[in-house]
Amino acid sequence: MESDQLAEEQRKAEAGQRPEESARTHRAKVWGGAPRKLWAASMDGSVGARLRELADWTAGTPYDDTPVDTYGDTVVEELERRVAQELGFPAAAFFPTGTMAQQVALRCWAGRTGNPVVALHPLAHPEVHENRSFERVSGLRTTHPTTEPRLPTAEEVREHPEPFGALMLELPLRDAGFVLPTWNELVDVVDAARERDAVVHFDGARLWDCPTHFGRPLPEIAGLADSVYVSFYKSLGGLSGAVLAGPEELVEEARLWRHRYGGQVFQQYPAALSALRGLDTELPRLPSYVAHARVVAAALREAFAEAGLGWYRVHPETPHTHQFQVWLPYEPDALTAAALSLTEDTGTVLFRRWFPGPAGAPPGVAATEVTISAPGLEWTAEDVKEAARDFLGRL
Repeated sequence: MESDQLAEEQRKAEAGQRPEESARTHRAKVWGGAPRKLWAASMDGSVGARLRELADWTAGTPYDDTPVDTYGDTVVEELERRVAQELGFPAAAFFPTGTMAQQVALRCWAGRTGNPVVALHPLAHPEVHENRSFERVSGLRTTHPTTEPRLPTAEEVREHPEPFGALMLELPLRDAGFVLPTWNELVDVVDAARERDAVVHFDGARLWDCPTHFGRPLPEIAGLADSVYVSFYKSLGGLSGAVLAGPEELVEEARLWRHRYGGQVFQQYPAALSALRGLDTELPRLPSYVAHARVVAAALREAFAEAGLGWYRVHPETPHTHQFQVWLPYEPDALTAAALSLTEDTGTVLFRRWFPGPAGAPPGVAATEVTISAPGLEWTAEDVKEAARDFLGRL
């Protein structure tokens, strides 16, 4: 046992790790500190560097001399006002997490409709990543109009046999590959829900990414729904936090439930400031990220084909947002090791962690998510292909 521990410490020392440093921490340091990457992940960088970046941005804004918030005033109120304006709703409330925001929203709607059943996709965030929170915490039940790896169609919503009070649509549907319907399909499915006297709620954690695909501005997209939740760290580079936007009466009740759920946080100005920074700096750039994601996806397909891979998938083939999936017929650990090796040797981050293939993937397939943000705009298609060739050569 002692010799095994010494051998492990020696391995870590050779890899530049402290003995107590976890594999996750090591990967975060390697990928986060790399000089060349397709995207700057929210976990990249050190505490001090991230705080200095936020302080530097704040110094050039009117918020620099604003008093810190107390239970949701000052900069938090400004963020709520700004998001309501961006989405075209009369009111908005800031929440520490999207999990809480959506539970509160759907709970409030259930009280109004008299029906606690929420129709949503089985790959939606509450079903996959929230430990049955709707049922265990909020007294809601869920039902699934479809199990296909896409949002439900209008016909599936109309013909679903179980009554429901709310239809929740995740835009885009992340675990299916960041996929979106067409604009007409989205309008039709919303109309179908209304025909059943159901309210419509958008899980818009990444709603900011959707205008390019739909060819519509944010207020027109959000305006299809009765309420919308948006996140700040997924696309806008914020530290944390979410906003629920909707009618004034709903938002006022949501504030009451926010307090009951423990979300009335004493001070939240760092998260609020980082969200305001994201709205100012990242939101205008998102269309360019989406456009370049399509360049990167095409280059990856070409690199895989030229390498003679018998099977691979870039999904969607033409990305709907600035994020997409890549599937390859290898074990996740082998692909993660190759991705880490590429960065350690060259300072280039093409892929990060890989995971077992999603539902519907063939056996022996692993998948990863690719995101494009500001650093990726500097990559040409040939840069992507060169990095992909190097990565494949390490398998």
